[in-house]
Order: sequence, then structure tokens, then C-alpha cells
Amino acid sequence: MSNQADQDHQGGASELATFGGGCFWCLEPLFRDLVGVQDVSVGYAGGSVPSPSYQLVCSGTTGHAEVVQVTYDPEQISYRDLLEVFFTVHNPTTPNRQGPDVGSQYRSIILSHDNAQQVTAEQVVEWVEREDLWDAPVVTEIKPLDHFYRAEEYHQRYFEKNPTAAYCQAMIAPKVRKFRSRWSDKLRTAPA
Repeated sequence: MSNQADQDHQGGASELATFGGGCFWCLEPLFRDLVGVQDVSVGYAGGSVPSPSYQLVCSGTTGHAEVVQVTYDPEQISYRDLLEVFFTVHNPTTPNRQGPDVGSQYRSIILSHDNAQQVTAEQVVEWVEREDLWDAPVVTEIKPLDHFYRAEEYHQRYFEKNPTAAYCQAMIAPKVRKFRSRWSDKLRTAPA
């Protein structure tokens, strides 16, 4: 795996997790609220075009998904905990769609950083299906991360910077409220 985030976070107790579950603007504030999460970047992964732009990813021709890359301390929150959150904050049963957002860039995807993450992701999918958390089969793609491309700066912390924007009010704010209620025991006292 060669990507800038891996190089930036070597040493210390940090590990990386990369997930896609619809619009990255929606996922980023949720993971940022969790105890043990040190940073969250939004970007693109899972495709074949090097250094794609937002416009190119939105065209659906690059194969990339909008993703969040979570830097976390495994002593404070486990990869499995992050996966359990992931499977409750988006619908993993709808191929290439989350709510009104339609296209392969919005697919449910887990991009593993190593074999242990791959195995854990597969086990959590089995658990989600066994527990009937959703009314349909999970279609989440699980594959090794090849490259993570950080999205343009205006996408980083989008909800925080644009809380009154129409999309933020209609889509993200309700999701954040529901998330904070459901996962209150795993939240930091003040958002990062």
C-alpha cells in the first residue's frame, strides 16, 4: 500500500481504516465524533484512475468510491468497533446507492489495509447477516486498499464548514443526531 496517509501516520499507536458508504460528507462527521479516532480524511479509493478529481469520480467512469480514511488508536477503539458503527450508519444492502445519492461512487465498500482487517471485515459481515440487522443481504464490497486519494480541501470537514447548507440540513444533520443517540457510549465529549 502506498499512500500519503500511510506515510503521514507511521509510528505511534495509530492505525488506518478506510470505508465507503455513500456520500463522504455524511460519514466523516460521524467517525470524527468517536473516542479513539484521531483524524478523518475524505477521499477516493477502489478505482483505476490515478489522482482522480471529484468531477471525474462523479462521472462514474473511474471505479472509485467516495470514502473516509479514519486514523484511530486501537487501544481506544477497535477496528471491529469501527466496522460495527459503519454497518449501522449506512444501508449496506443497496448496490450503488445511499438515499438520493446514486452511482457506483456511493457503493458500500471496505478497503482493508492488511489481511487481519480483511478477515475481520468478512467476519463482521457474517455477524451483520446472522443478526438480521438489515432486511436484505449485505452487498458491501471488501477488498484490499490499493491507493487512497485525498479529496479536494473544500470536501474536508464539509458538514462542519457548511452546517446551514441545504444538503447538510436535509441529509447530514439528521444522520448525525441519530448516530449520536445510538452510539452515545462511544462518543468523545467534544467533537474533534
